[in-house]
Amino acid sequence: MSQYSILLVDDEEEVFSVIMKKLDWENMGFRIAGYARNGVEALELAEELLPDIVMTDIKMPYMDGLTLSRKLKELYQNIKIIIFSGFDEFEYAKEAIKIEAEEYILKPINANELREVFTRIGANLDRELDEKRNIEKLRQYYMESLPVLQENFYAALIEGRIPEQDIGKFLSSYGITFAGPRYVVTALHISTPEPQLGIDPILLAVSVKKLAEEQFSNKWRSNVFSYLGDIIVISQLAEEGELTGYTDAMDKFCRLAKRVCGARVTAGIGHSCGELSELHLSWQGARNAVSYRVLYGNTRAINIAEIDPQEHADKTWEEQSIQKIFKKIKTGDEHSLLEAVSDCVGRFSGRGASLQKYRMFIMELIAEIFRFGNNNDLNMDEIFGENADAYSEALQLDSPEALKDWLVSVGGKMQAQVQKRATDTTKTFVRRAEEYVREHYAEQSLSVETVCRNLGVSAAYFSTVFKKETGKTFINYLTDYRMEQAVELLLAGDEKTYVVAQRVGYSDPNYFSYVFKKQFGVSPSKYKAEKLGGQKK
Repeated sequence: MSQYSILLVDDEEEVFSVIMKKLDWENMGFRIAGYARNGVEALELAEELLPDIVMTDIKMPYMDGLTLSRKLKELYQNIKIIIFSGFDEFEYAKEAIKIEAEEYILKPINANELREVFTRIGANLDRELDEKRNIEKLRQYYMESLPVLQENFYAALIEGRIPEQDIGKFLSSYGITFAGPRYVVTALHISTPEPQLGIDPILLAVSVKKLAEEQFSNKWRSNVFSYLGDIIVISQLAEEGELTGYTDAMDKFCRLAKRVCGARVTAGIGHSCGELSELHLSWQGARNAVSYRVLYGNTRAINIAEIDPQEHADKTWEEQSIQKIFKKIKTGDEHSLLEAVSDCVGRFSGRGASLQKYRMFIMELIAEIFRFGNNNDLNMDEIFGENADAYSEALQLDSPEALKDWLVSVGGKMQAQVQKRATDTTKTFVRRAEEYVREHYAEQSLSVETVCRNLGVSAAYFSTVFKKETGKTFINYLTDYRMEQAVELLLAGDEKTYVVAQRVGYSDPNYFSYVFKKQFGVSPSKYKAEKLGGQKK
């Protein structure tokens, strides 16, 4: 039996302990994942915990239970809502039905009634999961999925093997609609399955594929298919600006896939393009984005345009092993770089190349090294020395081993510069966000979304980088900064609490006092009295 998580929401703390004691939650297949004392807190916790069930009171400060329920249903379509209240009024019950709440329970809560409610909801959740995990249904779905001709067409399209003038003919023949005007390829890469699921990797991929179709087919007009072990999503955008919203949608999908299917999915998002004939470039960008999971982790969306603005998907050099070296320079460590170099040199020397072919190889190699350095703003004088002739130096190497050592040395210097630039870029990015907070913290509308609009990135990428660099979520950082400013205002003058609240971005002085007390353990007025009183002594 699966264990489902519950988020309890009530402004009366004793209600939590009463509910906890009512039932043997673990034996029933549930766990209490967290508590919130108002709707605002609950929304923040729901994003972090992704609970299966939210049990909320109606009357609470800052955001009532009905408003919370509506927002949760908008954000998390499959979440189960239980409303419990001391108000036996038809209007409340009618609103609960409109929100599609599972139950409306009156206080005081009866243990038997509560047990029946959760037993029923648990059974419904079991059925929903069984439908998604049922091996026979998945096997049948796999056999009845997209026709082979469609699959082959999509694969040929992202590989760039279909002449531009023939694309329209194939679309018409296979009944596929691509209206655009923008297109983007996403590669969904599934890491090792969760061992406790005991599900076949192929069927797990089918489960993720089906979930992707459910989530993206309508809103993003997506076509989903399997390709080389990954699940590929070709989506359509109304404009270039939709890419950040699409990235956030993919990021939520990765977390949903882990919760529903038990799969750790990385969504690599390529560059958007305006022509179907350019999809192969977007596909290459998507593949490169997936490789960055070694830096940013899996179970998230990675947009190549955000993490590597200099990335160019149109690689034409036939020696793919050289591209692998550059990939390791960007995302790997010294050991992985050594492996890539060894593989490249080994393949070339194993071909029994002539002197002419060796010189051609060196020319291509040096050209690609300088192209890579130029695209990534590397200091090539620092890597080769101001007066060094890289081509002549490479030609004088007298063995494959010497060539390998030379390449490892050059690649190591490039790798160090790339990593330093990435660190500097991240710090600059976070510093800009911090500066924006310092300039706009008094605005009540300040949020992750407003900062991301200013920086021109998706919330998914921003949240990952910001927490990695500062150790805090953006909301925690903003709250801490507002509280610092509030303390200065309280101690510097005779401003009323409600004035201080407004000046640091809170429209509701009661909620400001609540957050302040949560941060410092006392109310704003008591904090001021204690600090100023201590100074006088």
